Amino acid sequence: MLRMFLAATTVALAVWGGASGTTEPTPTATPTPSPTLTCPPVLPITANVAGVTTTSVTISYSIFLRPPCGYDPPMTVSLFASREDAQQWRTPVAVAVSGPERDGSVTVDRLTPDTEYWYRLTDVDGRRHPFMNASARTASLTSCRATATIDARWGNGFVATVTVRNTGTEPLDGWRVSWRWSGDERVQTVWGGVAETVGVDVTVRNASYNGALALDGATTFGMLVTTSSVPDGLTMACAR
Repeated sequence: MLRMFLAATTVALAVWGGASGTTEPTPTATPTPSPTLTCPPVLPITANVAGVTTTSVTISYSIFLRPPCGYDPPMTVSLFASREDAQQWRTPVAVAVSGPERDGSVTVDRLTPDTEYWYRLTDVDGRRHPFMNASARTASLTSCRATATIDARWGNGFVATVTVRNTGTEPLDGWRVSWRWSGDERVQTVWGGVAETVGVDVTVRNASYNGALALDGATTFGMLVTTSSVPDGLTMACAR
């Protein structure tokens, strides 16, 4: 009798549990989306032509951001024969690798004199800098020399005259003088030449009337410069 009672009770409990004790499904956690990385609106790297010789080009660079928004050194500088080749990263004519510095320079040599090259940069992991910088031209075998004389100076500026002389073996049909400021100097006015300034780098090209220089021939240009500290002198490079 007791066995029958227990069996009946077991069946009743099973039926009741199936009818009213339905197991609730375990809720599924909604995945949290990964945050989207937003890089600051600044250029991760800048590069400029720091100097040229007849067979080399030196590119200086500064890396401001690390990956994923920036780059890691060493940097590889690739030179291309044309703007189109550089845009497509097609057939570089010369390559050089920098040191480990985040602010440094790279010299690419074994180049052709008086030739324009376009350059692009790649970092240690092969990331290509998406912006193309200016081109660079190697110096001509036909050489010249530029010397500067400070004619007048005052507390916040000076006036200088630069003499350009043909020291080569052939007549010049054009010249350009370049230098880099060491402080906060800024060119306000140039006469006898056409100036182009990119940061601390300055290039003055001949005017329309004084570009031709015979052997040992010379011409001059002048400039008005503002600065908080007048330099003792100026060191300049001259090229065709």
